[in-house]
Order: sequence, then structure tokens, then C-alpha cells
Amino acid sequence: MTAKKKLATTLLTGTLAALIAGAAGAAESTYCISVGGGFGGGGTTFIGMGFTVPAEGNCTPWAGFTKTAGSVILTTSGTGCLSSNGKVLTVSVSSADPAYVGAGQLVSDYITMCPAGTKSCPLSSGEDSGYFAGSAKPETCTTSLLNLPSSHD
Repeated sequence: MTAKKKLATTLLTGTLAALIAGAAGAAESTYCISVGGGFGGGGTTFIGMGFTVPAEGNCTPWAGFTKTAGSVILTTSGTGCLSSNGKVLTVSVSSADPAYVGAGQLVSDYITMCPAGTKSCPLSSGEDSGYFAGSAKPETCTTSLLNLPSSHD
């Protein structure tokens, strides 16, 4: 193989590796929402695995889990939509945990808030008007929050 072909192959391989790493990083994104002080602060935290705030006027699926009450973890899914002006994120989710809410039972949460960094938020504050009702705001997804133990309530 000539030196030019080796260089071209090396550059192509490096470019492909960067693209694959970028795609893997995007798949690993998470979004966390604190309600009522968040998990560990007397409230609840919703963790959307792979969720990113959608483009203005669009919705994306929410799938993940919810941490509350010290050791309770519920499986959570739903949809997050960003208003057409990009100022309000609405997340509507349902959660299940037979040991916590009963077998065959779902609880629902409807969260409205401004995403972090929103200028001139039209809401006085974010709010969850569902099961875990309380003030809502974006939360940094820490390693502790993202830990999903094999055994939990």
C-alpha cells in the first residue's frame, strides 16, 4: 500500500470512529427533571434515558425511570414536546411500580417548565400537575441519579 493510500485509510478510519463515537454519545444523552425538590431532596426525579429537548414545535419519546421516596424506582415512559416558540417543555409520562402503586396500576404526571437557559420564560415556575405534584425544573443528571440498582422498592 502506498503512503498516500495509508494516509487516506487512516483518515477515513479516524473519521468513521469519530462519527460512531458521536452517535453513541447522542444515544447516551439523558434529561432529568426535579419535582418537589428532586430525589434525595424530599421529592422526585424523572430520568429520560436518551431524551433530548426536541426542536421547536416537535415531540420526542420519553423512556426511563423515576426515583422517589428514598429507594423507590418506577419505570416511566411518555412524550416530551417543545412549544413552537421554544420556551415551554411539556412532558407527559406514565409510571409503574407494582410494589409502590399496586399491580396493574399506572400513575401519570404532566410537567410543564422552561428548559434550562430559556430567556423570558412565560411561566412563573415549572409544575407537575400529576401524581408527584409539585414545582418542576430541569436537574443535572448526576452519576448517583443515573444509577439504576438491580434491586429496589
